[in-house]
Parts: sequence; structure tokens; C-alpha cells
Amino acid sequence: MNFMNLPDTVTNKKLKKIAVKVFGEIPVSKTDALYMLSTNDILDLGKISNFIRVKLHGDAAYYGVNMNLNFTNICELRCPLCAFSRDEGDKDAYLLSLDEISRRVETAVLSGIDEVHIVGGLHPELKIDYFEEMIRRIKKIKPDIFIVAFTAVEIGYFAKKSKITVKETLKRLIDAGIGAMPGGGAEIFSPHVRNIIAPAKIPGSRWLQIMRTAHEMGLRTNATMLYNHKEDIGDIADHLVKIRRLQDETGGFKTFVPLLFHDTNTGIRARRKTSTGYDDIRIYATSRIFLHNIPHLKALWMYLGDKMAQVLLRFGVDDFAATYYNEKVVHAAGAKTPDYGSETFLKRLIENAGLKPVRTTANYWIK
Repeated sequence: MNFMNLPDTVTNKKLKKIAVKVFGEIPVSKTDALYMLSTNDILDLGKISNFIRVKLHGDAAYYGVNMNLNFTNICELRCPLCAFSRDEGDKDAYLLSLDEISRRVETAVLSGIDEVHIVGGLHPELKIDYFEEMIRRIKKIKPDIFIVAFTAVEIGYFAKKSKITVKETLKRLIDAGIGAMPGGGAEIFSPHVRNIIAPAKIPGSRWLQIMRTAHEMGLRTNATMLYNHKEDIGDIADHLVKIRRLQDETGGFKTFVPLLFHDTNTGIRARRKTSTGYDDIRIYATSRIFLHNIPHLKALWMYLGDKMAQVLLRFGVDDFAATYYNEKVVHAAGAKTPDYGSETFLKRLIENAGLKPVRTTANYWIK
């Protein structure tokens, strides 16, 4: 496709106006986002979003070789949206000891991982020293391993339980060895929806505030958005506006990650049992076009299915996620994908989409 004159390739009149803005490096509006989230002209939408991906990343598609570490499923919040969390007395509740964590990481390191991705429940007995020791032990096993750890929700909780500020919490974890933060806990910022799906979770304004602090301290993060539950396109557009606004101020978001909600074993019934392919394409392509100031767009193949994630590589996605050995959270909610993908598997999917697989970590250091 000739991208030299992007607007000339787009036939839909409203999308052509959006293409003119994108080609001229003019941020699109919330009204534009609402149209893109509802259009059926996904091929024209794809031309615009793919133009941005190619401009930013050429023919590269990134992937990682990592492990998931979900250290506990015990959580004070017990959000209706979550199938993973448990009360402390439940028969399948667990908390990994630091020795068990070390053993799991040692095993994964022997298999060749570059990164550990850490999230867990809000356990009422754990304070900041547990997490500092966890990170130090992992770094001792493999000093150059990259650690992506703890959502804004977790950081806020650690600070509260340890009676210290968010800034002090982040400083101690950075000193211990974390390299970046995941974007979980954002869910959807609209208060009326958040009060249904996660009423006890920190509000969206607090999530943004904690991320702002992380960015000001030099810690780069992901941002996420959960969709296919109780939201409408207005809620999605509003979420994107708030993410872009903070990014304009801090520049600290490295990756945006839309997350497809799975409702099995949760207290929420999804608007559809599975989203349609058109839904996924509209949300990812719109995210790529609207969030012009965030360099990467990630599709989690475990959430979407490998074939849908592969398609999205041509609709703005440049990050195909990672191997994620032993993922627990989305599989507790009924995801049908395996809980691990080999490097060969990920590379083949990227190559079959006509792109070049590039192995990296969450900070996009090329391996």
C-alpha cells in the first residue's frame, strides 16, 4: 500500500477527514473517536491505523520471552469483575512463599526468559518489605532480568498498609529492581461503570494520580482499558481522552493495552459472551489513531485468541505480547487459550502476518 498520500487511499468521507488529520500529525478529537468506535468501514480504519504503526515501527512486531508471577490470589477487594481473587479462608486461596517464588523464577530462567511480569491480589498481611525482598531475590537469580511489577492499585495499597507515601513506595521498589509498571487496574474510568464492575477499587482519578507520580520518578508504565462488560463507546472515548491527556503531560506511558473482558466465574455478565471481530478491530484501531503520543499498542493473544491478535497486527498493533508462562488471571475467567506460548509459536504468528518478529523486553530493549 502506498502511504505517501494516506487520505487518497481512504474512501469513507468522515474517515478521510480523520486521515487528513493523521497525515498532518494533528491529534484527532473525541468526536472522531466516537465515530471510529462505531464505524463499519474497518478497512479504511485499518489503512489509517496501519499507517501509524508503519510510521512508528516499520515492519517490526515485538514480542517477549517472560513468565507471569501471580504471587497470591488473596485479595481484600473481591471485585465483581475478577474470577482470580479469593478470600483468605477459601480452600483454593494461596500465597507463594519467597522461597517458592525463587524456585519458580530459577526454573524459568533456565528456560531462557528475559523478563518477569508480577501482579497479585491485595493481601492484607503483606507490606512493602515482602515485595522489596521478592524483587531483590529475583534480581539475584539473574541480575539483568527485566521486572515489570505491581499495578497502580497495588502500589496505592502497599503505601497504605505500610504507612508510607506512594512516592516512597515506588522509590523503594525501584531501588530493589523493578524496571516498569504494568497498566492493570485502570479498567474503565467512567464512575457509573466502575461502581458496577469494581466498586471497591481506587477511582480512575487515583489510578491516574499514581501513574503520574511513577512517571515523574522516571518509571515508565503501561496503560490498560477493559472492554466488553458494561461500558458504551462514550465510556471508551472518555477513557482514551484521560490517558492521552496524562501522556501529554508526562510522556511516561510506553504502551497501551486494551483488555477483552472474560466473564466466566465473575459476578458480571458481559454484554456479549465474546466480542465480535469488528468490536476488537474498532477498539484497537481507534486506540492506535487517538493515542498518537503513546509509542506502542499491545494485543494480548491470551485474551483475544492468537488469530484475532494476529489480524490486529494490521490494524495498529506492534506488540504481540509474550510467552507468559503460567498466567492465572484471565484463565480463571475462562480464556480458552493456553497459559503459555513458546517463542517459536509467537514468531510464526508474526511472520505469517508478513512482519518481522523482534524479541524485546517491556522497555523495548532489543535482545
